Amino acid sequence: MSEGFVRHGGSQDVVATFSGFEADLLRSLASQLVELLRNEAAAPRASDPLEAMLDFSGPTTEPEDPVLARLFPTAYQHDEEAAGEFRRFTEGTLRDGKARNAVLMIDMLEEAGLPPELEEDGLWIDVELDPGQANAWLRSFTDIRLALATRLGIEEGDEDYWESLPEEDPRVHVHDIYEWVGYLQETLVRALWV
Repeated sequence: MSEGFVRHGGSQDVVATFSGFEADLLRSLASQLVELLRNEAAAPRASDPLEAMLDFSGPTTEPEDPVLARLFPTAYQHDEEAAGEFRRFTEGTLRDGKARNAVLMIDMLEEAGLPPELEEDGLWIDVELDPGQANAWLRSFTDIRLALATRLGIEEGDEDYWESLPEEDPRVHVHDIYEWVGYLQETLVRALWV
């Protein structure tokens, strides 16, 4: 198992070594996040860049998918009109940013040597992140964990429940992935700021 992220020498960069399986799992999680973000379009895409910058025709209602609703919560719980206006002006940009962060993770894993199809056992790859890239990875880790927590129904303080599930319950393995991504996130924060 990966030791997580550590500071790279005396620089501000951080590095992690992943097994091929771990890197492929991260790529899969990031790919699923991108697909989810882009599957339910937040706004029509304008072909003219200036028009796209000035286009505020985004959605005004909460997404139907519970994960998207968690990633893009309603800003004003008691004012539906204000919440709709806020969503219209912000959600498209937020979706694009989240997708860009996840795509960066995928690209960096592949640039570090992760093949398009993982076939060989014993592959290890090193990923080195500058501070900007590390922040993008942190945001993606947060989004991935929110998505997993929402799908699993994880709530604060329910650790005993998850520990009591039998090993053969398929949710246990997904919960282990949720915990592992949290571990990576924690080591990345520590490497950056401690």
